[in-house]
Amino acid sequence: MQSEPSAKLTTASAGSFRMGLVGRGIRLSRTPAMHEAEAATLGMTCRYELIDRDVDPVHDLPEILSRAEAEGFAGLNITYPYKQDVIAHVHHLSDAAKRVGAVNTVVFRDGLRFGHNTDFWGFKESLRTGLPGVELDDVLLIGAGGAGAALAHAMADMGAARLRIHDTRGGAALSLAKGIAVAEPARDLAEAAAGASGIVNATPVGMAKMPGTPIAQTLLEARHWVADIIYFPLETELLRTASALGCRTLNGEGMAVFQAVRAFQLFTGHSADPCGMRATFRAMGAV
Repeated sequence: MQSEPSAKLTTASAGSFRMGLVGRGIRLSRTPAMHEAEAATLGMTCRYELIDRDVDPVHDLPEILSRAEAEGFAGLNITYPYKQDVIAHVHHLSDAAKRVGAVNTVVFRDGLRFGHNTDFWGFKESLRTGLPGVELDDVLLIGAGGAGAALAHAMADMGAARLRIHDTRGGAALSLAKGIAVAEPARDLAEAAAGASGIVNATPVGMAKMPGTPIAQTLLEARHWVADIIYFPLETELLRTASALGCRTLNGEGMAVFQAVRAFQLFTGHSADPCGMRATFRAMGAV
């Protein structure tokens, strides 16, 4: 697998684009609306489709990619649980995707597939603007999958002094931590939470289809800042509990918007307006 060439990655033609999101349990995703509204604002046409394998499990990931490419899609966004699996099916990886070891955006161009990771930049922007000035001296990250990898590298890039990573699959946490100088696996959640200034959820626990919290509520303290990248629902049980304790909290809105801004540019070659995409996101309600 090669690194991506420096050429601008534009696909489709005549201002008409077809895109999609591949994942499980994504029927409440606001990504289609953000892309379609932004395209309309720029005088373009965009058809953005949800490809939910919980709804249609017949086609596997390789087949979905092949069909989308053959049907003229500009590209696909990739979400849980395929961000790492998809790497085997692209020809080129961006620097961010290589560093993170996960892909959430695939661009089709000239018969090739280019894998990108816009979660990396998306979370950095979300944390920077949504929780300015928070301490990154000791952060507990829960989840070492594709999203967790992007968040881990993002926080390390932002200057985190210590990053403890917990995953129910112990090997996944260890593997991710090995690639980040300031990171270490955290086997004991209680111990890690006791020493952490911030707690970040990068697991699907808390989604509408997977309710609950990734950490015992008794381990949260008012001194913690708490971030959750889930946005359906926008206020997860974790964030609701943290807010009630007086914690500073960050929901998944910012990351969803900022990663979409970067993905839109990759798909279309046109810059997107974060404020416009955020307005579309919020217009869809608080669910």
